[in-house]
Amino acid sequence: MFAAGIDIGSTASKAVILAADGGIAAKAIVPIGTGTVGPARVFAQALEKAGITRDDIQWITATGYGRFSFEGINDQKSELSCHARGIAHLLPATRTIVDIGGQDIKVMRINGKGMLLNFVMNDKCAAGTGRFLDTMAKVLDVEVTDLSDLSFQADEAAEISSTCTVFAESEVISKLAANIRLENIVSGIHKSVARRVASLVQRCGIQPEVAMSGGVALNKGLVHSLEEEIKHPIQVHEDCQLAGALGAALYALGSMRSA
Repeated sequence: MFAAGIDIGSTASKAVILAADGGIAAKAIVPIGTGTVGPARVFAQALEKAGITRDDIQWITATGYGRFSFEGINDQKSELSCHARGIAHLLPATRTIVDIGGQDIKVMRINGKGMLLNFVMNDKCAAGTGRFLDTMAKVLDVEVTDLSDLSFQADEAAEISSTCTVFAESEVISKLAANIRLENIVSGIHKSVARRVASLVQRCGIQPEVAMSGGVALNKGLVHSLEEEIKHPIQVHEDCQLAGALGAALYALGSMRSA
């Protein structure tokens, strides 16, 4: 039998299926989230990759922004708990986690067992989130996946002082009109996000090692800017975007074994 975790975010859906021995049978990511066909599609993809049917899944745990909307789950867990559990599994030495989601920012301190010791969240506005980066990429007329490479080509960072997404958008448009290099604007955007995230890291309390979870962690330019702000190296696992789904799957596996 198998256990599954599904992480339904605001901008993407992720799923991990674990075999009874804890090995990963399948993992999948679909770039659309809650309120769409994303959750159903990502689960179907994971089942197909594992070569099994839904009847083979004994326990399903859901997490993320849309975790209450997925039918047929056995239980649900908070994003905080699942990201903590997932990153602790991927990078066991981690004690501080930064998760920049589509609509919020979470900073967590955990112990060696992946249990939460403290956390700080910013979910009052989109500033500094994945949605903020998506908005800036559209203003610049580039793909959000290109932001990282562009920032490394900058010779200086343009100053983006606004933390509000709307005002920051106006600032970026003004800098484009002033013929400031695109690469420098992107670097400035990353530094603006990094400053906002760093303030949350300081509030939560930083303890090495530091790791990032979520899809934004794949933006190496932003990770570099955040490293400079917090003055600590940041570990990024190749499966960082799957950390929440993996954590949910690990909880599901524990429930399946004790059922």
